[in-house]
Amino acid sequence: MTGSVGRRGFVAGMSALFLGACNKVAESSVGKSLFEKAPGWHKAVQRSLADRMALAIEYPRSAISPTFKANGSKTVDTDFYRAQLENGFADWRLEVRGMVAKPLSLSLDEVRALPQRTQVTRHDCVEGWSAIGEWTGPQLSTLLEMAGVQDGAKFVVFRCADKYVGRQYYESVDMVDAMHPQTIVAHSLNGEALPEGNGAPLRMRIERQLGYKHAKYLAAIEVVDTLENIGEGMGGYWEDRSGYQWYAGM
Repeated sequence: MTGSVGRRGFVAGMSALFLGACNKVAESSVGKSLFEKAPGWHKAVQRSLADRMALAIEYPRSAISPTFKANGSKTVDTDFYRAQLENGFADWRLEVRGMVAKPLSLSLDEVRALPQRTQVTRHDCVEGWSAIGEWTGPQLSTLLEMAGVQDGAKFVVFRCADKYVGRQYYESVDMVDAMHPQTIVAHSLNGEALPEGNGAPLRMRIERQLGYKHAKYLAAIEVVDTLENIGEGMGGYWEDRSGYQWYAGM
């Protein structure tokens, strides 16, 4: 376990060098060159350090943090969301669509009725803070298997209900991380329904990646063969806007 923590710390530290860069560096020709090269470099380092299906460290419940910070969007500013918040998300639907044989539209009760996984893991934010929480929800692989992923599919895109600074939030992972056993669609934090600020009613947990990959207010899961025509083509909200790495593994 010590070796695993050491490797995780090394990669997370190297991530901070790229992701924590100030705007002036990011906008310079040198900075742009670094950000353009960083995703491939970081992915190569991560893949060389750990098996692709290796698990993130899981902790005992006694290690759960007293509070779990709500970061980024803290609500969804729409009449529909406010109404759903009042009625316990009775009308919320999670779609699974795109390159699948059988598109799905699941209620929150149907998501909760699927086989569940509970895991106590550490959330590491690019801003420098961490917190440990217990998450419960079905594995993303369960939903993808139910829908039947078609040949040629390469990525899974997470469509979110919230807008951040005027743009719809989204994220994506490749099929390997999508099928990772710790990649879950979480509806519960520390044994309770997800709080509004933490992404109610559903959010992704991509346990081997940094916090901005863990999309909140999840409304749809879309299976695609390319990211080029989604957003600005970089694979996620922050990747499009700020040069963050698409592959944010730790």
